[in-house]
Amino acid sequence: MTQIVDKEPLRVLFCVGVTQNFFDLPATDTGPVWQAYGEMMTALNKMPGVKIIGTMDDDRTMVGSSATWPWTFYIMADVDDLDTVIAGCNLFRTTMVGPDRLWKYGKIEARIGRALIIQG
Repeated sequence: MTQIVDKEPLRVLFCVGVTQNFFDLPATDTGPVWQAYGEMMTALNKMPGVKIIGTMDDDRTMVGSSATWPWTFYIMADVDDLDTVIAGCNLFRTTMVGPDRLWKYGKIEARIGRALIIQG
């Protein structure tokens, strides 16, 4: 008899950086990019197997483009499996900003680990 064991979800920190292409836009053209970021975040939140735990925006203490850490904002989530993490990152390839993809204006990196259990 095979026993089914519930596996723990992956604890994922999606690190998102706004790149220089965004900052090169005229201020009047940034609205569609912000809308696309909102669409990407909504799509991630609605993905089966993703439970967003929280978000953090670094925009008050980190100004300008993010080539690497520190990132512009972060999304922490519990995710069922690696394929779902990959699909979440892929939203930067599939979310459109006019004729362009979101990846023209930003980047994403997923850090994958597990929940830290503090023994008391």
